[in-house]
Amino acid sequence: MSEPNHPIDVTREQAEDAVRTLLRWAGEDPSREGLLDTPKRVVKAYRDWFAGYAEDPGDYLLRTFKEVEGYDEMVVLRDIEFESHCEHHMAPIIGRAHVGYLPTNRVVGISKLARVVDGFARRFQVQEKLTAEIAHCIQENLQPAGVAVVIDASHECMTTRGVHKRGVSMVTSQMLGSFRDDARTRAEFLEFIGLHGSVRSR
Repeated sequence: MSEPNHPIDVTREQAEDAVRTLLRWAGEDPSREGLLDTPKRVVKAYRDWFAGYAEDPGDYLLRTFKEVEGYDEMVVLRDIEFESHCEHHMAPIIGRAHVGYLPTNRVVGISKLARVVDGFARRFQVQEKLTAEIAHCIQENLQPAGVAVVIDASHECMTTRGVHKRGVSMVTSQMLGSFRDDARTRAEFLEFIGLHGSVRSR
């Protein structure tokens, strides 16, 4: 796999040196046997975790299909699992996204919706921004009658540090177009994803 494009000039060697610095700061010896390859592994992991910076999620929505026999009802993809990282503590955010839209004259392959979620999730995030980015990307590229996104996620910055509260999840929503303007459409979407009208549009 080739090296991703970086907005600033940072070499792989510099990134690995940064990991060694953090290991020393934590009280460890980066030269001991068990940690010798850790900087290399961490940098490789970062290439995976933050691959979203090297892509435009909107590109996944460029190929659409018009031969849908006039279908104009709701399209909903539920339970899209994702992993992201909190931009405040660099701790994992683990959750599920539910995405819906009301097509006008074209639809997109359902796997592309999941790729849009991953494209934005694989960046440093706050959940509210992630929710809005996914919704606006779909709205701008597909021009549907409406878009709905709900994210339910747990934040390791809250469960493994600070208040140490486990079993807590955060729910955010972004409703655009018909989902924002029509309470019945919004309620139908929330019914589909099992929330039964318990989420208000942001």
